[in-house]
Amino acid sequence: MGELAAERHVKYILSVEKKKDSFESVVMEHLRLNGAYWGLTTLDILGKLDTVDSDEVISWVMQCQHESGGFAGNIGHDPHILYTLSAVQVLALFNKLNILDFDKVSNYITGLQNEDGSFSGDMWGEVDTRFSYIAICCLSILHRLDMINVEKAVNYIVSCKNLDGGFGCTPGGESHAGQIFCCVGALAITGSLHHIDKDRLGWWLCERQVKSGGLNGRPEKLPDVCYSWWVLSSLIIIDRVHWINKEKLIKYILDCQDLENGGISDRPDDAVDVYHTYFGIAGLSLLEYPELKAIDPAFALPVDIVNRIFFNR
Repeated sequence: MGELAAERHVKYILSVEKKKDSFESVVMEHLRLNGAYWGLTTLDILGKLDTVDSDEVISWVMQCQHESGGFAGNIGHDPHILYTLSAVQVLALFNKLNILDFDKVSNYITGLQNEDGSFSGDMWGEVDTRFSYIAICCLSILHRLDMINVEKAVNYIVSCKNLDGGFGCTPGGESHAGQIFCCVGALAITGSLHHIDKDRLGWWLCERQVKSGGLNGRPEKLPDVCYSWWVLSSLIIIDRVHWINKEKLIKYILDCQDLENGGISDRPDDAVDVYHTYFGIAGLSLLEYPELKAIDPAFALPVDIVNRIFFNR
């Protein structure tokens, strides 16, 4: 089995931030806050968060906040629930949640809950179970979960459950590993896992492992490193992770590394990016790969950060 080129990955992540004019940087301009969360969390899992200038990062994050309380993906863009969670997670990494006005951020999120319990992503009203997870995760980190109607939120998520045990983005939507993580994660945080048929869902999820050892997001699709997170975290939460071959999955992730320049790609020999680097290393952390910090499968933050948020107030 190969080895994790940790030092190269650290270098790669630090280099991405410096290449402001690169193609990757330009196409990610509007979601830079997500990219910051992926890159910084990767550095933390690798024990290298101290290689970045935290004051600079925090100052930039706060400049992405709007009057509404929500955060945009970058300075001068529109706020969205997606970037609001990334902002909260980045501040949590640096132990700087205290600089936030918790009520202001929480009011923004609470205002996005709809009558049926679902959540919109922003003022334009798109509904998706991703946004349900984000709202629940974010408010939980801020200790403000009681500000929404949790029962309605849970019922909406359960209404998106399918006959195969999986979940879609809206009721009747096709089961997809990314949506399953969002629904399972939200149900875990709200103490509602009893709504899941763990054996049926576990079977659907473990069927995502293909011959190469990698995981796909839906039947008949190619494997992709990012599902090492979406599928694996869900299997861990429902206690069915022993149903897949962990060694083969570790080998698949390591095969997707760029050993020269660092970074991890979706499939072997493809171009690397920050997104797949994060989900590859987060997946290895869930697989208890040596010398990586443990990551929490529901909150997608290192376990020590989650413990600090909930137990060291």
